[in-house]
Amino acid sequence: MSKKYSPVNSQESPRFSGIKTFMRLPHVKTEENIDFAVVGVPFDTGGSFAVGTRFGPEAVRSMSSLLRPYNPSLSVDIFEHCSGVDYGDLVVNPGYIEDSYKLIEEQLNLLLKNDVVPIMIGGDHSISLPILRAMADRYGPVSLVHFDSHSDTWDSYFGRKYTHGTVFRRAVEENLVNSEKSIQIGMRGSLYNPDDISDAENLGYQVIPTTSLKKITADQLGEIIHERVGNNPVYVSFDIDFLDPAYAPGTGTPEIGGFTTFEAQEFVRQLNGLNLIGFDCVEVLPDRDITRVTSIAAANICYEFISLVASNKRGNIPVPNKSNYTF
Repeated sequence: MSKKYSPVNSQESPRFSGIKTFMRLPHVKTEENIDFAVVGVPFDTGGSFAVGTRFGPEAVRSMSSLLRPYNPSLSVDIFEHCSGVDYGDLVVNPGYIEDSYKLIEEQLNLLLKNDVVPIMIGGDHSISLPILRAMADRYGPVSLVHFDSHSDTWDSYFGRKYTHGTVFRRAVEENLVNSEKSIQIGMRGSLYNPDDISDAENLGYQVIPTTSLKKITADQLGEIIHERVGNNPVYVSFDIDFLDPAYAPGTGTPEIGGFTTFEAQEFVRQLNGLNLIGFDCVEVLPDRDITRVTSIAAANICYEFISLVASNKRGNIPVPNKSNYTF
């Protein structure tokens, strides 16, 4: 690797200064000599309740200046093992879902053909579909690890096939994900009818609702995930409403009874050693995030995933034992 990109040293330049890129990484529109790229997707036309997640990438980048390169929980210095950039935001067409899907997929293909791991910041959850289209074009049907309070497997919403509530049904129908090697984690809250639960399972996903997840440890969850996805290429999608609204009030469709930021970090760290090919963190709504705690949480979740990329580059990662837990 001829050129290695890394952040501004915050011990030499104050963290509140400078242009707000993720972790103060250089903003470079390159697909070469990098292991990962942080990519904003400022699109929220697929949302159904509160809107404004198009401003999520900007808010998450702003609070990411608090992050430091060494992750003690994984014992990894990110930039000792990785080179990464802030790729900037993808071009989208506000108000036009299918046009924007094509734009997102086309732009993401440039990174994937160079084996760059994209760290995508939304935007509403509808952006995951064009991302998965690009992933499947590069890797074939992928495994999905999906953290969310909603399964997002409706057939349609307000008569529309493409919304943030239908994305993971479309992904199965288009053969973008191998649902038999995929898992959805954290579902909770009131429903329109019982089919909202059974639909995801009928599509082939393994579903661990919040009521079940609260009864096991993070290590046990890790065993279940590793057993489920195996060595398949893994795409991770993290809806910030996986967190309880006490920890992430800035989101469009919050559900009470969720998880703490500490629990979320522990769960994401369990993905260590998987064949990770990409990640998104979606549904951050800055207008409802008065104290910016949601943006801080999202920045840290993205950081944990980047740390996993670095950990994979470093190697020598123990794989969890086979799990005795089934859901």
